[in-house]
Amino acid sequence: MSRTSPAEPDARDPHAADRRLRAQLDTMTTEAVRPELADLDQLSTLELTRLMNGEDARVAGAVAEVLPRLAVAIDAIAERMRGGGRLIYAGAGTAGRLGVLDASECPPTFGTPPSRVVGLIAGGPPAILTAVEGAEDDAEQAVADLDELGLTADDTVVGISASGRTPYAVAAVRHARAKGALTLGLACNSGSELGAAAEHPIEVVVGPELLAGSTRLKGGTAQKLVLNMVSTLTMIRLGKTYGNLMVDVRATNDKLRARARRIVRLATGAGDEEIETALSATGGEVKDAILVVLAGIDGPSAAKVLAEHDGHLRAALRTTGVA
Repeated sequence: MSRTSPAEPDARDPHAADRRLRAQLDTMTTEAVRPELADLDQLSTLELTRLMNGEDARVAGAVAEVLPRLAVAIDAIAERMRGGGRLIYAGAGTAGRLGVLDASECPPTFGTPPSRVVGLIAGGPPAILTAVEGAEDDAEQAVADLDELGLTADDTVVGISASGRTPYAVAAVRHARAKGALTLGLACNSGSELGAAAEHPIEVVVGPELLAGSTRLKGGTAQKLVLNMVSTLTMIRLGKTYGNLMVDVRATNDKLRARARRIVRLATGAGDEEIETALSATGGEVKDAILVVLAGIDGPSAAKVLAEHDGHLRAALRTTGVA
């Protein structure tokens, strides 16, 4: 198969593809130029901070508009993950980096294996730090990246693209949907190509950027807010929390070990000595230690009861007679 870019020039008119792309960009809210900001560089720094802060304040309202659709999508993701599926983000540039960031924070926060939530970025790992020219236009690489992961129908793929047209993200979603995987299309333009490709279009329309076309600004903020919800709320549905406590946190450094002790204390009211004993009995597993303290059982028994309830601490506590 030929590895050509969607923007490859027509042999008869080498500028045709460029004109088509410019015409497409002209229709996008994320690319709009705001005439009232033509003197932006003439404003004082304080005026600029107030202006930018005001723009950012609009993002949460735009996200609020998509919450009903997002809630349905999150429930569907949780259902797939309960069956062993993975959550996979796919994007280019800022969008790809935000996906990688969200994925990388799941293991320390929720105790998930790194393979459970995965971030794919056009251009591969080097693109996290440095722009890789042309990577976002490589639709075939998106397919190859998903195939390398061994994509299955149990997985969820979230394509991320502020414009909603990035070939890498669109191809990832189309390929995933063809494989039977659950798909979300996170974009910042309505009626986007990415949204149309996905089973669950999540289009957060934040309006034109302060700097025309710089979608790392409001677009990036909107994407970060949505990804926060996707991962956090999915993990809540999977029993990775107890109330608002991160009971599956992995204590891999001094700060996290102190946090683990604090979580056990908040959940149980136990003293330091009892907490240390419980954590020692459970190999440092916070959720198990809470069950040891509250149910008065040993570490192996706590692990067994939790396994019987798919790791849901509240259900395990009810089983052992703790309200």
